[in-house]
Amino acid sequence: MTKPISARAELSKALQTRAYPVQLEVRSNSNGTATVEGYASVTESPYDMYDWAGKYVEIIHRGAFAKTLSEHPQVQLLLNHGGLSMAYTNAGTLRLAEDDTGLHIGADLNTKRNDVSDMVAALGDGNIDEMSFAFRVTAHTWSPDYDQRDIHEVDIHRGDVSVVNFGANPATSAALRAQFLDALGDDDARQLYERLGARLNPPPQIIAADTRGMSVGLVAAYAQRARDAFPVTSTGI
Repeated sequence: MTKPISARAELSKALQTRAYPVQLEVRSNSNGTATVEGYASVTESPYDMYDWAGKYVEIIHRGAFAKTLSEHPQVQLLLNHGGLSMAYTNAGTLRLAEDDTGLHIGADLNTKRNDVSDMVAALGDGNIDEMSFAFRVTAHTWSPDYDQRDIHEVDIHRGDVSVVNFGANPATSAALRAQFLDALGDDDARQLYERLGARLNPPPQIIAADTRGMSVGLVAAYAQRARDAFPVTSTGI
């Protein structure tokens, strides 16, 4: 059974990411560190999203970060949402604030680290010009036809802000595909399971056709796999 379009309104608790092309400013400091400033999120700027029902528009509204920032969230600056932390709110090396543009970040970086110095050099050369952030939606609304999602509040505690090569479209990421799978109803999940089973376990005759020229032992192994995948049950005749 196909889910109704209204199922879009279900609030997911999963960690999500959004990426934005931004102008990142890099400054070298006299103590050997570097400071990076920019925006991890831009508010009041519509962008396209895609899910199981197709395309829709999403907007993160001004003020969406106010509550989570007031709670002093633990957030780290990462590269491509992975690796060792390069700056951290708890250490005072990462500063977050919301202004009229969006979620502004300021990070003090230790360029004695090879990974940090490589990233700073790439930023300075203009070879990286996007940022992303990981968050959970805590308050949102949808238009009556469910073609626009307005995000009013997010939680960034234990999320991250990341300098990224290219912000992957969340609709094509493995993480979001996993979210779609988790959201499937029982009937839809069963149909998908059956289709995957047919794809990953080809019928015995196809397996047999592909075994020509193989050794007897290897053919026997493939035949056993076929019997395991398609067991024969007694009809009582």
